[in-house]
Amino acid sequence: MIDKPQIIKGGHFRDYRGEMRFVNDFKFEDVKRFYFIKHPDTEIVRAWQGHQREYKYFYPIKGSIIIAWVKIDNFESPSINLKADFHIIKEDKSELVYIPPGYANGIKALEPGSELMIFSDMELEQSVNEKHRYNPDLWFDWNKDYTK
Repeated sequence: MIDKPQIIKGGHFRDYRGEMRFVNDFKFEDVKRFYFIKHPDTEIVRAWQGHQREYKYFYPIKGSIIIAWVKIDNFESPSINLKADFHIIKEDKSELVYIPPGYANGIKALEPGSELMIFSDMELEQSVNEKHRYNPDLWFDWNKDYTK
């Protein structure tokens, strides 16, 4: 298992039959479930969800979404001085963002109606039992324009 977040690049193909997006380097070996999140607007922040053992992959279905992550130093009482990193994923750029165990993540739509597909290596009950939630105002300025 990889212990740092990473971007897994894919590609797209278009011809007269339509368009195809793909991420051929993504392997479903340990994926146990998947789900979708659709953001109605660009004001909602879904942050922070931390996992000590679960890892996730994030894939854009529609629109664009900023995903941020931070390595948690202490899950019961994390430092307020942790530094988050981020990546913007877009429907027209076929990429997966991998977040390993030991991190918290957050997302925010950059376009209304943006939709995200998430793959997890844990069943829902396992995930819920080991999830940690933190204040969305920690570690990252969700109001800053990161598109410039």
